[in-house]
Amino acid sequence: MKDIRIALLDMNNNHVNQGFRNIKEISEAFKEISEEQVSIDIFDVRYKNEIPNVEDFDIFISSGGPGNPHREGHEWEDKFAGFLDEVYSHNQYNDDKKYLFLICHSFQLASIHWELGNICKRKSYSFGVMPVHKTEEGNQEFLFKNLPDPFYAVDSRAFQFIEPNQERFEELGMKITAIEKFRPHINLERAVMAIRFSDEIFGTQFHPEADPQGMIENLKDEKNRDAMIENFGMEKYLETVDRMDDEDKIILTRSQILPRFLQSAKKKILKGAEAMV
Repeated sequence: MKDIRIALLDMNNNHVNQGFRNIKEISEAFKEISEEQVSIDIFDVRYKNEIPNVEDFDIFISSGGPGNPHREGHEWEDKFAGFLDEVYSHNQYNDDKKYLFLICHSFQLASIHWELGNICKRKSYSFGVMPVHKTEEGNQEFLFKNLPDPFYAVDSRAFQFIEPNQERFEELGMKITAIEKFRPHINLERAVMAIRFSDEIFGTQFHPEADPQGMIENLKDEKNRDAMIENFGMEKYLETVDRMDDEDKIILTRSQILPRFLQSAKKKILKGAEAMV
């Protein structure tokens, strides 16, 4: 029986982060319920310049993180760009596929790297539990299969992806699967919130790993609390905190997207390994 090897890419640049704790928990839960041997290795990409060797792993989850997603001249940026290209091209030319999930900062880095649109600074920092709308392609997306439309997800970002380059999407066969909530009273383009980069690569601008405990912890940070009150108003902020552990909101999103990604990747990896015997 084939072992499943998972690499977690920590993009937090040595900042304490609830999201990475969540990613580890979801990966560990997947390991616990798997009959196969599952190994989990962690790579500190930005702070220690660590990047996994693509050939050594089957599944990669690359986290969110602070800061500007545009190039700033760091050594890790070239390494991460090379990693993205290597996973993408490996899957084009090999039968044993590599599966990659990109979250928030990693999603922005990949979108910039593949020149998919305008990734720019928001007028103000966004933080909170947001409704996310599926696109037509999103309605066919198996990772969203058990989620309503809109579904709810944790948003935490200073940057946004707007003005997607449709020609580039078509050229690469990539699909936008979710967008920001519709706000008719605000004359701003709706941001791209999720992309199916390829059959094996998926990414979200939001945090599918987030749990209520992490959200409460994050709200102890004044910046996050102020951003949420500014975006929603005090009444909505209090309501959101009150509804944080509703079963149909972030708990549902957390139980679906990343666990489905891991289970589906495992199934295809095992099927591929059988076919190659």
